[in-house]
Amino acid sequence: MSELRGKIDFVVLVSATNANPNGDPLNGNRPRENYEGYGEISDVCVKRKIRNRWQDMGQKIFVQSDDRSDDGFKSLKDRAEGCQPFREELQKKKGADRDRCMEIVCQEWLDVRSFGQVFAFKGVGDVSLGIRGPVSIHQAVSVEPVDIISMQITKSVNSEAKEGKASDTMGTKHRVGFGLYMIKGSVNVQLAEKTGFSQEDAELLKEALKTLFENDASSARPEGSMEVCRLYWWQHEEKMPAVSTAKVHRSVKVERKEDRTASFADYEISYTDPGCVEPEVYDFV
Repeated sequence: MSELRGKIDFVVLVSATNANPNGDPLNGNRPRENYEGYGEISDVCVKRKIRNRWQDMGQKIFVQSDDRSDDGFKSLKDRAEGCQPFREELQKKKGADRDRCMEIVCQEWLDVRSFGQVFAFKGVGDVSLGIRGPVSIHQAVSVEPVDIISMQITKSVNSEAKEGKASDTMGTKHRVGFGLYMIKGSVNVQLAEKTGFSQEDAELLKEALKTLFENDASSARPEGSMEVCRLYWWQHEEKMPAVSTAKVHRSVKVERKEDRTASFADYEISYTDPGCVEPEVYDFV
């Protein structure tokens, strides 16, 4: 694997049409929104989808969803112990070498060397290991306030028939009519050098962002309701470019056109050169 050439910044524009991009479990699974009414998708949700895409690409992932586990392990502790070099290092009588432990887990799992991870499992060893990953992702925020639509539904959830009661139960389903969300992120070279995040890993990240919602359909997000519309990808040649990440992210501006069709075409997307390398631009609409 080759070393990361330079710092990376990226911006992804994502549309949601009659979908729940990221439900809030503490608010009846309503789509997340801030106090101003702008829709939100948590960074944890975005990272989960990236991990899922990496699994689809055949990469080894440490933090897996239960329904997508592909290695037979039922917990993070089991998965950590299932890595023989890591287990052997923890079982050393003189104590585990933290640097060696970090090297092993970063080589083993792509999401660990990308996002970082805390290894603190009781009974696994006497070392508590915290790893900072080079890939940082903001929570996505919609470019405009979103309208949340709620619909009453009936669903069959009773496992046993009860005399005098129907098998259906009332419920509520929520969705966003239409929203355009902006995901921002970057890759730090200094942290990449510590975890071993490579240029090839960066390409895998780019590919995951391009196809973020493949194999992600559900009742809340029907197939085709979530779409990656455009990706801006800045591959700098310097570890610390003269232009800050904040300025790079602000260079992408989104303005609404007069005509409204509840689609990505409603918006005028412009880019103002912040004084750095030109971005790679990928259009999917």
